[in-house]
Amino acid sequence: MLDVTRLRVLDALARHGSVTAAAKVLHYSQPTVSHHLARLEAETGAQLIQRVGRGIRLTQAGQLLADRAAEIIGRIDAADAELAAHVGLTAGRVRLAGFSSVIGSLVPRAVAALATRNPGLRISLVDTHPPEALELLRAGTIDVAVIFRYDETEPEPDGIRLHHLLDDPVYVLSTRRVRALSTLRDDTWIAGCERCRSHLLALCAEEGFEPRIGFASDDMVVMQTLVAAGLGATIMPGLALRAHRTKGIVASELAGSRRHVYAATYGEPPDPPATTALLVALAEAAAK
Repeated sequence: MLDVTRLRVLDALARHGSVTAAAKVLHYSQPTVSHHLARLEAETGAQLIQRVGRGIRLTQAGQLLADRAAEIIGRIDAADAELAAHVGLTAGRVRLAGFSSVIGSLVPRAVAALATRNPGLRISLVDTHPPEALELLRAGTIDVAVIFRYDETEPEPDGIRLHHLLDDPVYVLSTRRVRALSTLRDDTWIAGCERCRSHLLALCAEEGFEPRIGFASDDMVVMQTLVAAGLGATIMPGLALRAHRTKGIVASELAGSRRHVYAATYGEPPDPPATTALLVALAEAAAK
């Protein structure tokens, strides 16, 4: 019996013309694509591709099978979409990943509203950073990733669709009111991990100084506790302050500084009914 995964590989190769392009579309490595093609040739007993210079092309047998593969895959995908529409929100599932401050603020309202409207829907939630959430999304482990990005953030990988939820203001936290970051140039700073502090460094650079980082933590409770104890200053988005706020800190909004919060999905529209319902619930929660 022919393997559907290998038929998808052959179909991608026929449509895109090279192992490299097929691997990119399928999110496989090139050796994986070559392995599936070799296995498919072994299963069929036919030579399906031939080398042409540095590239490849389909043989007559390969083109015949690729044409049938496109029909088979189309029917499978159509059946999957029809079944999802039939099951709808009565017995389906939807899987969500998000970062800690959004899980501590708007996500619970969205998930609770979705569960109330659709009691038969199974909902799961993972707390993780945006890069990891996008990897889970591309791997098909989750259906929606709630992520944030700043203006200087690198673009998302191909195939990721972003649904804007809100623009989250950024605050500087200290024990006194702050009008500009430059007034804290001589203070000790509390920053996130090496990959999470880029926005702080960019903001300070715009003010003409490099922050002296004395403490590192990605835990918003720890960061606020250190500020309240007078051990330093930090920056924090509004959603994090909404999720938790320690007594003794003063939060001053930084004019013009925002992080943009999105719900991300993967692949071509339309989304399955359960995913669409979750996107609606997240947008409603963000609007409040």
